[in-house]
Amino acid sequence: MLLLCHNELKAELGTTPNIKQIVVGRCYNYITLVNPSLRFDCEEIWREFEEVVVQRSACNVRVKDYHRLFHAMPQTWPCDRFLFWSKTRTLVHSYTAAVRHFWTLEDTLVGYIFNDLIWCGQEEDQDFDFSSCPEWSACVNHPVYSLWRQASQNFAETACGNITVLLNGSIDHAFNRKSMFGSVELDSLNPRMVNHVNIKVVANLEGPFIESCTQGSIVDLIEILQSRGFRWTCTDNDLTLMILQCVQNPKQSSCQTCTNSLLHTKRLPLN
Repeated sequence: MLLLCHNELKAELGTTPNIKQIVVGRCYNYITLVNPSLRFDCEEIWREFEEVVVQRSACNVRVKDYHRLFHAMPQTWPCDRFLFWSKTRTLVHSYTAAVRHFWTLEDTLVGYIFNDLIWCGQEEDQDFDFSSCPEWSACVNHPVYSLWRQASQNFAETACGNITVLLNGSIDHAFNRKSMFGSVELDSLNPRMVNHVNIKVVANLEGPFIESCTQGSIVDLIEILQSRGFRWTCTDNDLTLMILQCVQNPKQSSCQTCTNSLLHTKRLPLN
């Protein structure tokens, strides 16, 4: 859901250089400029994070090992603004920037701090390994995966009101049970707190058009929601999302067609 939390890390990449300065700096930026109402100790957050990682080998950091870190940075979010996504990274953040209504995991403090970062420890000398970290798939207790799993679970468990899910209709398995949304967030949603699940399926402007609200894995998602008692809606090709795609790729033929139609529309006389 980064290289974000939802992407695998390449084995040749070690811990992000200057990770302490980045983590502490992002923390201060968040509580000073992004959400000044928050009061957190950024140095304490770093100490809790460092203690978890550097004292363990690269494949020995469990989800529960981060509990003290998350306890040091509790956060709540307003209802009706939760946005979940899978395989739509660029579009979803353009969407949140334009609409200014939704919150994604990356808009939370933990998401903001650790977005795009890589880290792992090396038990023999009690430090981060800056030369090489394993891929997420290499081990169950990967230090990056464990943090994002806990962050995703916390985010979904607090979701309330009407929530939105943005999925990619141009790929097979737009809803994937192995993704962070499919394996963690979906199961952590509480039907007593979530009034409605609004699914938005958006394909690339020029295709391929593989999945939609009525075909492919989206149907499986809808069946799961129904079985758990969620109310839901599903929309293909949301107009706002299509416009955002045209802003990013204005030379696409479908965008040109839309532009030409607008240019040839007869103007109404001014009163």
